[in-house]
Amino acid sequence: MTSGPGVVYEVSLAVEQDIVGEFDAWHADHIEEMLAIPGFLKARTFTLENDGQGRAQRVTHYHIESEADLERYLDGPAVAMRQAGINRFGDRFSASRRILHAMHGADAMPAEHCLNCKAILAGQYCANCGQRARSRLISLWELVSDAFGDLFELDSRLWRTLIPLFARPGLLTRDYLEGRRARFMPPFRTYLVLSIVFFLVAFFDPKENLQILFEPEEVSESVPADHDTADAPEESAENVGSQVLKDLDDAGVVIGEEQREKLKKANKGGFSISIDDKDGSASCSFDDHEQTELPQWLAKRLTKERLLQVCERVQANSGRDFTRKLLDNVPAALFILLPLMALVLKILYPLSKRYYVEHLLFVLHFHAFFFLVLTLQILFSRIGAVASIPEAITILTVVSVSLYIPVYLYKAMRHVYAQGHIMTSSKYLILVMAYAVGFALVMFIATLIAAFSM
Repeated sequence: MTSGPGVVYEVSLAVEQDIVGEFDAWHADHIEEMLAIPGFLKARTFTLENDGQGRAQRVTHYHIESEADLERYLDGPAVAMRQAGINRFGDRFSASRRILHAMHGADAMPAEHCLNCKAILAGQYCANCGQRARSRLISLWELVSDAFGDLFELDSRLWRTLIPLFARPGLLTRDYLEGRRARFMPPFRTYLVLSIVFFLVAFFDPKENLQILFEPEEVSESVPADHDTADAPEESAENVGSQVLKDLDDAGVVIGEEQREKLKKANKGGFSISIDDKDGSASCSFDDHEQTELPQWLAKRLTKERLLQVCERVQANSGRDFTRKLLDNVPAALFILLPLMALVLKILYPLSKRYYVEHLLFVLHFHAFFFLVLTLQILFSRIGAVASIPEAITILTVVSVSLYIPVYLYKAMRHVYAQGHIMTSSKYLILVMAYAVGFALVMFIATLIAAFSM
C-alpha cells in the first residue's frame, strides 16, 4: 500500500465571466461524479477570478491511487465526462489537462511564500497573484502556444474583437461602456496592434529590407538618343517668368505692362530651388530672404543659413532620407490626432454626460477599424497582383471598401450616441471637417519636424 497518491490529474478550466455561477454549480456535481470513479481518492480546486484574458479560471487536482487507474479512466468514461460539459456550455469555456506525478518527502512541500508577490501560500496557487507555488520548466510548445494562441484560436478575444470591429459599427464601444468587456480585446491594445500591423504591411518592402535574399538588378547605363545632356541648358526658377513672356509673345497674346512686369519679377528673390538638367541635381537659394513678417521668436529660428541647410538636407538623395524620416513621424502624428478628435466629440456632445475618456474610446475603436480596413485593402491589392486578379475587380473592391469608411463612422455615431439622423448628420459633417483640418495640421507638424531633425 502506498503512502500517498501515485499521480495527480490536473484539469484547468477557463470560463467566461457571465456563466461563472452556473458553471461552478455544475462543476461541483461533476467533481462528485469524478470521485465516484474507482481509483480517484480526492480532489482540490483552486479559484482565480481572472486568467489574464478576462475569464475566470478553475484548476482542479484529482489525486489518483495509481497510473493504471488513470489509464482506465482515460480509456473509458473520460470522453463521456468531457462531452457532458460541452453539451451544457458549448464554447463558453475551455479546458486543458496535464498529468503530474506526486512527489514525496521535503520536495513535496511548497514554498512558504509566493516567489512573485511574497504572499503566504495556502496551496498549489497563490491566492493573491495566481502564480504556481512551485516553479517549473515550460515546454517549447507551451511557449509557442502562449505567444500565438490568440491568433490561431477561432474563439479567442482577437477574432471576437476583429469581426464586430469591422462589421458592427459602434458595437465594441457601446459594449465596453456598458460593462461587457471580458470577451473583447482592450481598446488601446486593439488600436496598437492594428496600427503596428498596418505600418508593417504598408511600408515593409522585402526587396529593400531583405536585399541579401534577392539578386541585384542590372542598371542600364545607356542614355536616350534624344536627350543630349551636354547641350542641355541650365534652367532655374529665375528665368521661368521670361520663358512665360516669350511663349505668350509667340502665341500673339497681348498683355499690359503691369502684368508683364509681374511676370518678369516672378520667382525672383525669396526661396527657390534650381534644377540642373545635366545631372538632375537640385540646388537651394534664398535671394532677398525677408523675415520682417515673421514673429520674432520664429524669425530667430528661421534664419537664412538654417533654411538653406534644411533645404539641402531635404533634397539630398532625391529626398529619400526626408521621406523616410517623415514616414517615421506618421504613427506619432496619427496618435496625436486621437485626443484632438476626442475633444471635438466632447464639444459636439455637451449634453451626453459622457466623460472625455469615453469619447477617446470611440475614437480609438474608429482608428483601429481604419487601420484594419487599410491593411485589408493593401493585402487584397498585393494578392490580386500575385493571383492575376483583373485590375478592374481589384480597384472596384478597394474603392467600395473605402466608401464604407465614412458610412461606418456615421453608423458608429448613431449607435454609440443614440441621436436622430438630423442631429447625427450635422455633427458628422463637423467631425469630418475637423478630421480634415486636424490631419492636415498634424501632418504639417510632422513634415516640419522631419525636415528640421535630419
